[in-house]
Amino acid sequence: MSGHNKWSTIKRKKGALDAKRSKIFSKIIKDITIAVKESGPDPEHNPRLRLGIANAKGASMAKETIQRAINKGADKDSAALCETTYEGKGPHGIAIFVEATTDNIQRTVSNVRSYYNKYGGEMGKNGSLNYLFDRKGVFTIPKGNLDQDELEMELIDAGAEDISLEDDVFAVTTPMEEFGNMMKKLEMLKIEPESASLQRIPKTTETLDLESARKVLKLIDMIEEDDDVNSVYHNMTLTDEMMELL
Repeated sequence: MSGHNKWSTIKRKKGALDAKRSKIFSKIIKDITIAVKESGPDPEHNPRLRLGIANAKGASMAKETIQRAINKGADKDSAALCETTYEGKGPHGIAIFVEATTDNIQRTVSNVRSYYNKYGGEMGKNGSLNYLFDRKGVFTIPKGNLDQDELEMELIDAGAEDISLEDDVFAVTTPMEEFGNMMKKLEMLKIEPESASLQRIPKTTETLDLESARKVLKLIDMIEEDDDVNSVYHNMTLTDEMMELL
């Protein structure tokens, strides 16, 4: 699940990459397809496509799969995709923010609403939870032979507000408005991030007991399993001890 606290996605990135590789591939393919439909198939003149290809490489996606996604986006007869968000409260008032990409809005909204209802939540109006989250650029960069001090100096200059090293991966966050600058800096340094995305980071988090947290996680897991859903963010605190128990 994405966004349960500031570093949740980063700490679990490698595990998620293995456990949910097909889901990650599906999201990246959709990103590439939409990017091509919006601004064409040339990554040199399409920043969003460059980002999608970079994420595809970071996830070890085959070149042939990347090219098929580009071709699909360039095909005028392929189904139109649109991006949408859904907001609501889960059990115990936990805020849950959903990002999806779909070719059928009615199907997706019906499915997401049913998940909220089934697991003790309630879907609200779009915009009702925006004030609870900040949009941040989140980058993961394999350490490799990079010098940490030198890298930090370069990235701070490009707008990084947090840099940490865990499991030989640098986790970097930037304000949303600095996302493009950070991408340009990494390109200039010839550094290929493992992943780069805009994520919704909760401004504050709510702490629940283990049993209450289980109920919230059931809802989050059900939403995440939907093929149209890309990311699910929430404001529930998950301690390391709780993660082990769960």
